[in-house]
Amino acid sequence: MDDNLRIQRFEVPPSAEDFDSLIESRNVPAVLVGCVKDWRAILEWNPYHGGLDNLQECAGSCTVEAMLTRTAPVFYGDLRSHERVPLPFSTFIQFCKQRLQERNEENVVSTESNSNRTTYPDMEKGCLPFEDDSKKLYLAQVPILDVINEERAQLAPLRQDIQTPAFLEKKKLASINLWMNSAQSRSSTHYDPHHNVLCIVSGSKQVILWPPSSTPSLYPMHIYGEASNHSSVTLEKPDYSLYPRAKYSMKSSQTVMLHAGDALFIPEGWFHQVDSDDLTIAVNFWWQSHLMSSMSEHMDAYYLRRILRRLMDKEMNEVLHVPCSLADMDDMKSHERDVPNNRDKGVRCLGQALDGGDVREKEPREETSHELEPRTAQALHGLIALVHDQVSVSDQIGPLQSSSTNCSADEEGMKITSLHSLENDRVATFIWNLEPCILQKVLLTMANNFPRTLEALILHLLSPVGAEVLTQKFDQMDKENTEEDQKRFYEVFYSSFDDQFAVMDAILNSKESFARQAFKSVLDKYLGVNLNGPNLGS
Repeated sequence: MDDNLRIQRFEVPPSAEDFDSLIESRNVPAVLVGCVKDWRAILEWNPYHGGLDNLQECAGSCTVEAMLTRTAPVFYGDLRSHERVPLPFSTFIQFCKQRLQERNEENVVSTESNSNRTTYPDMEKGCLPFEDDSKKLYLAQVPILDVINEERAQLAPLRQDIQTPAFLEKKKLASINLWMNSAQSRSSTHYDPHHNVLCIVSGSKQVILWPPSSTPSLYPMHIYGEASNHSSVTLEKPDYSLYPRAKYSMKSSQTVMLHAGDALFIPEGWFHQVDSDDLTIAVNFWWQSHLMSSMSEHMDAYYLRRILRRLMDKEMNEVLHVPCSLADMDDMKSHERDVPNNRDKGVRCLGQALDGGDVREKEPREETSHELEPRTAQALHGLIALVHDQVSVSDQIGPLQSSSTNCSADEEGMKITSLHSLENDRVATFIWNLEPCILQKVLLTMANNFPRTLEALILHLLSPVGAEVLTQKFDQMDKENTEEDQKRFYEVFYSSFDDQFAVMDAILNSKESFARQAFKSVLDKYLGVNLNGPNLGS
């Protein structure tokens, strides 16, 4: 866990200035201990001290909308797993009283008491399905204040018992909501599109939080659905065959415990899963972040492209930083040792595989062979060996196909997917592990002495990830060279090919294929969009 993402604890409520500069601006959660302990609601709503009667007197006549689910005690945000049902607030209060009585009797409820369960006068017929199991009900996000639509504030009378924390007084609040459960409950993993301060009035809540960067391991539902801010992974029994990355989700999580009087700042975009104890009551404040409130609508498309590009770059970097296994390294070293004795054979096989025996290779110039330092010579022999091995395999199973050859949509998709891994690409890994100055000498030597080997490497064996590796190495070379040296290198490199533009197109096309696969992966991991088709960049 990055230290910059560690959740802070504040034992003293912050001022508005401190909240803005020390908490909200970091976009990292913060526990505010005892922040709302002076609320009137802390005393007036406590179920264990007559609070349910006070709630009944204050707002019992209000009609609220409750979540009704078959998956209790887990409440999933997906509309397919629950329904919203209206019922009198007084009815839910009676369920809470019943739960309180059960707890007072040490959770022992006899069969006789179940059969003689009281039906309260305010339980209308429409509420009868809940009477048998009130644990399936949860008052989630019931508005006390709704700035956009005042009529939606179902529990407006409760506003008198709570105060907006001093550090939020200058915020333009979007809503204030009540969260209340009679029995233990768990909310599904989700994020909110607003900043949030969750305040505990009674009971306790355990909150597990993940930063937005953990989105891939939480598998958000598809972006075009009604519950796009919720995770697809079930909490009771995760199916890791469907969601393999979920195995590692807890590595980036943090857990906090909140008790009556405490508050938790949850920034927008942070995933969280909440476990609530019996008879827990909470109030939350939502407001729009400064970034979103100040973002002009005409800039949306630009920021969307910037964000997608940043995530694509991150995805590509993750692929390129996969370390090669020790077995692969040992295999490469064995090739480096064997190549000097098999060089001539490798060149002849290469020419035969490419065009049936028309070998254009020249023996290395004696002065070049002697001038190469040991590390460069070893790298040269190792790279030639890898090309030779690939050509030998293709000679057995069929002719090599140029990377610039047009292929069908399905073939292109399979090609990109299979090559989207550095650790499984021996040629790309070998190039990636070479220092830029050594790779430059190797490529120049190949251009001068082994042009057909270089042609096979670039036009036939360079995968999408290999093209990305090569162009990044070119960038590193450019930083180490003068403009004159850069010009001389590219002249020698490209002049060794019959069609210089075809070579450049091949490299760029493969590089774009790699970026296209990264784009598809980003859509899948962060937006829950699985696109099976080519030409996503067009």
